[in-house]
Order: sequence, then structure tokens, then C-alpha cells
Amino acid sequence: MSRCTAELVSSAHRHLVPTYRQRALVLDRGHGSRMWDIDGREYVDFAAGIAVSALGHGDADILAALHEQAGKIWHTSNIFYSEPPLRLAEELVAASGFASRVFFCNSGAEANEAAIKLVRRHAANAGRPPGRRTLITFHGSFHGRTLATVTATAQPKYQQGFEPLPAGFRYAPFNDIAGFDAVFGDDVAGVLVEPVQGEGGVVPADPGFLAHLRARCDDVGALLVFDEIQTGVGRSGKLWTHQWDGVSPDVMTLAKGLGCGFPIGAMLVAEGAAETLEFGSHGTTFGGNPLAAAVARVALRKLSDPVLLSNVETQARALREGLHALDKKHRVFAEVRGRGLMLGAVLRPEFAGRAADILDHAANVGLLLLQAGSDVLRFVPALNIEAADVAEGLARLDAALSAWATARQG
Repeated sequence: MSRCTAELVSSAHRHLVPTYRQRALVLDRGHGSRMWDIDGREYVDFAAGIAVSALGHGDADILAALHEQAGKIWHTSNIFYSEPPLRLAEELVAASGFASRVFFCNSGAEANEAAIKLVRRHAANAGRPPGRRTLITFHGSFHGRTLATVTATAQPKYQQGFEPLPAGFRYAPFNDIAGFDAVFGDDVAGVLVEPVQGEGGVVPADPGFLAHLRARCDDVGALLVFDEIQTGVGRSGKLWTHQWDGVSPDVMTLAKGLGCGFPIGAMLVAEGAAETLEFGSHGTTFGGNPLAAAVARVALRKLSDPVLLSNVETQARALREGLHALDKKHRVFAEVRGRGLMLGAVLRPEFAGRAADILDHAANVGLLLLQAGSDVLRFVPALNIEAADVAEGLARLDAALSAWATARQG
């Protein structure tokens, strides 16, 4: 570690609220699927800012849109219109295949917070009393860090110490139709679900599961909400991951890849619920920021390109094959699961809880990688990643697994 890196890391330890456990490196710049730290060391980026930098680093079209808008206007508030968010709303509605209106915000948590409020208000408008406005979410889910979204996140580790939690949430087992039906009733106002659980271990919805949720919501007039914050805008090889199942939601939440690194969130709503949140019922100062919207317009256009979506499938196949080959050599993975370029390599039971150790070795050999829980390595690279970067990243993972094995034996 250089003196400059050591100084900055020390400053972080002194001045930042310690909500993150960051590695002792300071990233400085990036291009495509490669990054460099302030010491000039290169990394292959299989993390993409947790599935955010969907077009990699330094995309020329994204930069041009940002620079052009920066020379015009940065912020108006929602007291006035500006053109970029209006155009983006038109384009999202057209691309969604189901929505008629959009609410803009700044993050995935805010998008889900808006969706939770919309579900509750929709039920209230239908005459349901507070006790019949229940929202069902799923064990292993992750929906954000606000008090409402952390309650919707059915993982106790994210909730402990923040009690009392808001009422009106109920949890069901993911991919378990009988288990879902056991907790479903006519008091349910909405169901919030990820088509692929991310933080829960990169677990895709089983065939037919989302369709069953759709049918049960229709039975009682509940809203079906798809959290596509991590899975949306091309990550799965289709623009929206729920398209693989042929099921449309009433509400969809987006963030992450929509801004390709610039903060933005969005909630898309179908016609039947599109005017639920009326004047004064919700808002945000920075939502629909012209800079964010200008960037997101370019991101949406490029991430909708069939050539890019084809690349997702091609590189996902190469990544899966490479991970299976590494398992034959190192015998560490129980399975590889996920959709498109959202993959999870599940560690064998004897290595349970050791994902973070592998990430440390990966960083040491120049590979940026994530985990999804303590037992799963998570791969969410840029969607335009090139074959050479996939191959090099796998080679560096090979070296990391070898170093990890040596450390275990030593």
C-alpha cells in the first residue's frame, strides 16, 4: 500500500460513518471493464458498482450527454418542468410494455418506498381499512435501507436494532407456491418481488412462480410490484427480467443500471394505478434531475439495443462455462445460478461463510468481485463487457482461488 493510499484509507477510518467494510484500495479511473487505483494498479471489473455501471466506465455517449446537459441546466426542482425527464418518461413508458406513468427519484430504495406508499394509497382509495393493506415480500429479498424498505427486506440481519419496524408487512418463502398461498389472503394490498433475488444469493424465480403471484393478486385486487432495480435494463439478456416469464406487473421499480453510475431511480405504474399518488401525496427534491435524466435517456437507448442484449447472453455463457471449468480444477462451487450477466457461484458446504476471503484474494490479483451473502460469489459486470475481459477476469479468479487454497493449507 502506497503512502497516499494509506493516508486516504486512514482518513476514511477517521471521518466516515463506518457503515461499510471497504477494501484498502482507492479506485481512481476506469475505461470499459478495467479500473485503476491511485497507485496505477489495474483491475478487471466484474462488480460494475453492484450492477450499476452497465455500460462500463467512460462510455463516450454517456459522457457527451452529461457534458451537454451540464452546460444547460443542472436542477429545476419539481415546481417547474425541464425537457430531459419528460423525454425519459415517454421513453420508459414506451419501453416498459405495461406502464402509463413514471415517478422519478434518486435511488432504488426511494423507488421501492414510493411503490410501498402507492400500494397502501391504492388500497385506501378502494375503501380498505388500514388492517387490510398488507404487503407481502419474500424471505431472502432485498428492497432498500429506508425504514419501510428494510422492513420489506425479509432478512433479519438488516432489521436488527431498528425496531419498532412499520406494521403491515408479511413474509412468504420464495419459489414456494404452497408457502405463499398459506400467507396470502384478501387483506393483501400488494406483493413486492424481485424476479431474481440479488442480495439473497442470486436466486431466479422458478418458472411459473411470477405467473402464480399475478393470478393471486388479480383474485383480490392487489398490486403486483416487480423490483427490477438490479435485474432491469438488460441485465438478464432482456430489457426487463420479468419478460422471460411473460408476466406483466402493475408497478416496476428501477435504479442502478438506468443511470449507468449517475444516481437515478424510477417507479413505473400501469394505467389502473397510475393516478393513485395525486398532488401532494409524495415527492422528492432531486427526482427527475435534468443531468440524471439526460444520462438515463442514453443508457436506456443503448441498453435496449439487440446487439448489446445479445452480448449479454454470449458473455454470460462464457462466464458460466469458465466458472464450471474453474470448479473442475478447484472444487469450490456447488452450483452456478442466475440470469444473463447476474450470476452467483455458490460455494460448496465445506466453504460456507468464506466468500469474503475469496474477494480479498481476488482484489490482490486485480479482480473486483462481489458476494451475495457469505456463501455466494456474485458476478454483475458491465453488459457490454468484451470477451477478452471475461477471459482475463476468469484467469485472475483462477489465480485468486489458487492463492486462497494455499492460504487455507498454510
